[in-house]
Amino acid sequence: MSGSGRCLCEAVSFVVTGPLHDVLDCHCTRCRRFTGHYMAASRARADDVEITDPDGLLRWYAPVPEAEYGFCARCGSSLFWRSTGAPDRVSICAGTLEPPTGLRTVEAWWTSEASDYHERPELPERATE
Repeated sequence: MSGSGRCLCEAVSFVVTGPLHDVLDCHCTRCRRFTGHYMAASRARADDVEITDPDGLLRWYAPVPEAEYGFCARCGSSLFWRSTGAPDRVSICAGTLEPPTGLRTVEAWWTSEASDYHERPELPERATE
């Protein structure tokens, strides 16, 4: 399944020409702070993601050496996450994808860092530490 998406102000958009992987929910502190909740993200090969950013508004924030978060500098939309250790793939914030996506949520990660207000559905969980 391929797809397309964009930020809230439509200044940054993207097309995924290859397959998108099912959605993982990441509850780590960094992803929660980046998205305002937890990150629900799909994944694709970096070479299959074509980003259109005519105004140069896509910014990458690297809070730690191994991770970078991509967002729109105009509207603040959380768009991407990538691991510096795996430059061949990029995670895509699932909420930015145009429906129907055909994807499903299959797993929750870093559940040990989930906030106390969040009740998780019945998904396989990893308390990754």
